[in-house]
Amino acid sequence: MRLSLLQPLCPPGSPVHRWSPAFKLAGALGLILMVAWAPRFWWVVYAAVAGGLGLLMVVARVRWGAFLRRLLWLEPVAAGVAVLALLQPDGGRVFAAMMIKSTLCLTTMIVLNGTTPFSQILAVLRRCHLPGLLVTSLALTHRYLFVLLEETGRLRRARLSRTFQHNKTQVWRSLATVLGQLFLRTSERAERIYAAMCARGWKP
Repeated sequence: MRLSLLQPLCPPGSPVHRWSPAFKLAGALGLILMVAWAPRFWWVVYAAVAGGLGLLMVVARVRWGAFLRRLLWLEPVAAGVAVLALLQPDGGRVFAAMMIKSTLCLTTMIVLNGTTPFSQILAVLRRCHLPGLLVTSLALTHRYLFVLLEETGRLRRARLSRTFQHNKTQVWRSLATVLGQLFLRTSERAERIYAAMCARGWKP
C-alpha cells in the first residue's frame, strides 16, 4: 500500500469532527443497514444517499484525492463479489446495484474513519458493553496494521535495492518473496507480543 493512503482524509476541526462519536457510529451503521436491506433497484434511494454523503463530505472538508485513493483500493473487493451477479439473469442490472450498494457502504465507512479517531469508536463500543476481548482485538488490529504496512514498505525497498532486473517474472518472484518474508515476520512478532502481554498480566 502506498504511503499516500495513510495520509489524513480531511483536516481536523470541521463541524463533522465535533459531532458525538456515538451519533456518527450509529448513523453510519444505520445508513449501511438501510442501503444493504433496500430493494435491489431503488435507484432514487441510492441517488439520495449518495447526495447526502457528498454533502457530508463537503462539510467535513474531505480531500477528494485521498478519498478516491482509499475507495479505489477497496473497490476490487466489492467488484470481486459483485461480478458473480453477471452469471444470473438480468445480471447487468444486478451487478450495477451491488456495486452501487458496496460503494455507498465503503464511502460511509471511509468518511466515518476519516472524521472519527478510532480510539473514540472503541470507547463507544465499550460503553455499548461489547465483549472486552472483541474490543481489545480491534484495538490491537488497528495498532499493528500500521506496523505491518511499515514492515511491508521496508521489505519492498530492500528487495528493490537488490534487484537489477525488472521483467515481469522477476517482479512476481520478488513480490512472492516479500509476502513470504512478511508472513514469517508477522507470525514471529505476534508470538513475541502475545508473550509480552501475558508476562504483564493480560488474560485473554
